Amino acid sequence: MKIKEMLSLKKSLDILRKTDALLEGHFILSSGLHSSKYIQCAKLMSFPYMAQNICLSLAKKIKKKIKKIDLILSPAMGGIIIGYEIGKILKKETIFCERVNGTFSLRRGFSIKKGSRVLIVEDVITTGKSSKECFSLVKKNKGIISGLACIIDRSNRKNFKLKNKIISHIKINVPTYHKSKLPKDLKLIPISRPGSRFIK
Repeated sequence: MKIKEMLSLKKSLDILRKTDALLEGHFILSSGLHSSKYIQCAKLMSFPYMAQNICLSLAKKIKKKIKKIDLILSPAMGGIIIGYEIGKILKKETIFCERVNGTFSLRRGFSIKKGSRVLIVEDVITTGKSSKECFSLVKKNKGIISGLACIIDRSNRKNFKLKNKIISHIKINVPTYHKSKLPKDLKLIPISRPGSRFIK
């Protein structure tokens, strides 16, 4: 699959809106923070013919910035399809981790070989909680972190303190709030909990 030119921010946002992946309202994110906007990448990936160019664009950035990748690891659920698509484009083995008793673990025969260089691929990064847990899993298995990539980076310096620089398709700055510091207008909107971390 040929990696084309990287998409512009405008074209990317147009695709997110057309697929209803960019939502507005009052959301509690997987991190527990509140926000007036939510990026539901599952909606984007439900239109593969539109998501394809975004995945190709992200893969081009990854290929340009990271020279050595042995394995791609994604967190369930949101990162699975993204990881698969990036793995297909870059022709790399791709696995995912899932929560067992609240902790990310490798199942289904997946493994990380000692010394293998692992790229973490997510759909959306806000606080980086899932990414940090993936990092710990890689280190536990004596792998090496090659980098961290995602479609949407909505993190900021205040709520995200990973040393690794994020390779993202697009960066979107959307304010997030703790429950005790919600703006008045947001308090009036009914709450939605779309994050997969709430699934039991």
